[in-house]
Parts: sequence; structure tokens; C-alpha cells
Amino acid sequence: MLINKEWESYEILDASNGEKLESWNNIILLRPDPQIIWNNGDLKKKYSNINAHYHRSNKGGGYWENYKNTPDHWEVKYKDLTFNIKQMGFKHTGLFPEQAINWDYMINKIKKANREIKVLNLFAYTGGATVACMYAGAHVTHVDSSKGIVSWAKENVKSSNLDETKVRYIVDDVVKFVEREIRRGNHYDAIIMDPPSYGRGSNGEVWDVEKDLYHLVELCTNLLSDNPLFFHINSYTTGLSKEVLVNILKLTVLKKYEGVISSEEIGLPIKNSDLVLPCGIFARYEKKEN
Repeated sequence: MLINKEWESYEILDASNGEKLESWNNIILLRPDPQIIWNNGDLKKKYSNINAHYHRSNKGGGYWENYKNTPDHWEVKYKDLTFNIKQMGFKHTGLFPEQAINWDYMINKIKKANREIKVLNLFAYTGGATVACMYAGAHVTHVDSSKGIVSWAKENVKSSNLDETKVRYIVDDVVKFVEREIRRGNHYDAIIMDPPSYGRGSNGEVWDVEKDLYHLVELCTNLLSDNPLFFHINSYTTGLSKEVLVNILKLTVLKKYEGVISSEEIGLPIKNSDLVLPCGIFARYEKKEN
């Protein structure tokens, strides 16, 4: 497992009974996490400094309960990158801190390429990977089906003081966009995707990762340049093994390009303990180093 320990403005303070207590630049949030099936005490009783607590509803979804004055939005920094944090309707905050381990990889890979790199970021959410790749000097096409989420990504790019001429924002269904890019003859040196388990496109298109992921990756091989740098797939889908992602990349990207495939589980440390919270998986094709 790869574990990121380089955050300064984010940390998991404690975890118990299906919930994690986090500090987001000293704003303390208590949120559900299904991986936490152990008992380490009642977090609400152990800590008196909680700003807000997300409660799950038995009918689905849930709501935030604010105990103290919690700002509408605030910033956290990871090294030279800045992100805007907000309390979303479904427990999220607009950022997945564990992905910093992948941002570091992308920044290093792009900088070492010593050439202009074009990146396609699919299911790009609020733009963590977009910001990282732009920081490294890449031109990024950022695609997500939610107009509001893309607007949030624009805020993150601006907060990180990046060159906004190096990003193209697309609000669209990912599969339909990729099909149009193939027809246009466009190509990219790196592709990133963070597909949900289920979702709907901008015009009600249905996405099911088990039915649709292989086809999308296969399509995307037609968008890779003659000298691709990497192809990265994240997953938070319960029960989907990283070996499944490896097999997909072997049957698609590796059939067309020489390179190597790796896969890992990623996690975050829990403060003042030797515990680690698992936070998803990734698989990645990368160009073979000379």
C-alpha cells in the first residue's frame, strides 16, 4: 500500500465505528467511512472541538450538523497546490487527500518528460489531478458531466495561481466526449480517469463501471499519442480488485504500446497510531524508462 505522509494542512485524527475525524486546515469534520469497522471509542465523546458532523440517513444520503461556526468554504494546501473545501450534500468535501500520492507521481513524470505534455482528465471532479498536472506544466483537458463541479475545478486552478490558458474545461458525458475526440483526430500524452461506480451524464446517460469501464479504456487507446507518458485509472468501487484494472490495461493499452503496468492500494495514516485507513486503488500504464 502507498501511504501519503506529506500533508501539512490535512490529517485523520482518529477513526472508529464507521466514522473518521479529520482536520482540514484546523476545521474538524466527522464523516462516515465504511472501511472503519473497528471500535476505538465514541469519537463525539472523545473530542470536544468538532466543527461539523455528517449524519447518514436510513433513507439514503444524509445531512451535515454544524456544532461550531464552520465557514461556507475554506482552503487547504498540499505543497504548492491550493484547494477549496466545502461541505457537500453527500458527505464529501470536494477533495480526496489520499490522491496526493498520485499527484506527486504525475508532477514528477510530466516534469521529467522535458517536452510539452497534453493530459486528458476524465471524470475529473474538482480537479485535483488537473491542478497537479498544470502545476507540472502540462496542458489539461478537464471533463466532467457536472457544471457545478467543473466550476469548482476552476476555483481550484485559480486558487493555485496556475496559467488558465493551459486548461480546457468540458461539461459533457465522458464516453460521448471521447468518441467525438476520436473523430476529431485529437491525441493526448497522458490519460487519467476516476470513474464512479454508477453515474449519469449531462443528458441522463447511465454509467455502470462494471459494464462500461473496459469499453471506455479501449476507446481511449485511440486518443493516446505515439509517445504516451502514462494512463492512470483510479477506483473506489467496493469489490473491484486492482488486478481487474491491470487486466483491462494489459488487454488495451499494453497491446498497442510498450511499457509497464503497476497497481497499488492507497491509504492515509491515522494520527498517533500505527493504523492506516485504506482509500481505494489504482492501476497505471507508463512508458518504459530508457
